[in-house]
Amino acid sequence: MLAAERCEKIVQLVDERGSVRVSELSEIFKVTEETIRRDLDKLEQAGRLLRSHGGAVSIKDHTSETPFMEREVTNVEEKKQIAKEAVRHVRPRDRIILDASTTAWYMAQMLPDIPLTVLTNSIKVAFELANKEKIEVVSTGGILSPRSLSFVGPLAESSLEQYHVNKAFISCKGVHLDRGATESNELQARLKKRMIEIADEVYLLVDYSKFNVNEFSQAAPCEAFHTLITDAKAEQRFLAAWRERYAANVIVAGT
Repeated sequence: MLAAERCEKIVQLVDERGSVRVSELSEIFKVTEETIRRDLDKLEQAGRLLRSHGGAVSIKDHTSETPFMEREVTNVEEKKQIAKEAVRHVRPRDRIILDASTTAWYMAQMLPDIPLTVLTNSIKVAFELANKEKIEVVSTGGILSPRSLSFVGPLAESSLEQYHVNKAFISCKGVHLDRGATESNELQARLKKRMIEIADEVYLLVDYSKFNVNEFSQAAPCEAFHTLITDAKAEQRFLAAWRERYAANVIVAGT
């Protein structure tokens, strides 16, 4: 069997089963485990599957995302207050990251037309900034996620390795005191982890509904964030515990 044919059959198996171990694939295709690992590495780089410890998992099983249009009309006022506060922390000539969250999109709307470099995986953010002449927009590229209108996957992740930014503005599906920022979608979680790694300062932007929510995939532990920006409805006991445990700056927008 040719390598290309074997790779196609590997993708088919992974998609059918959800996940497959290297040892299983080695037996099925009668090749060494090292050969299978090389195949999986190539397939991940091509955006066909995700590598996991000891095997691979299907991308199809990790694309559960709330559509952008649904998120766009949820807790709008709270998100706008958070975005307005976050914009106050942007300075001329900053290099910043905006993720594919609706809060980041509101930030893009509110950003003044000043000299900035904005790195993003969001189509909505990039489009919003397109008419601001002084702002340079850099897109990650990658696999287009139609539900979130954003780019994800190995190409998006590897593109981030080429950059360094002053500030990253990150939101998430849930925030838990023990697990940190979490996402229902593994691809988004992996990308946000990379975004955080290349930033000097990291801002977590979350409205009150995200607290004590523990989703499937961890994007970053609590200690990865320097500043938490939330709204006035946020549970005070959670914020006090966050301050005490992680010595992070907490800002309640609109107060």
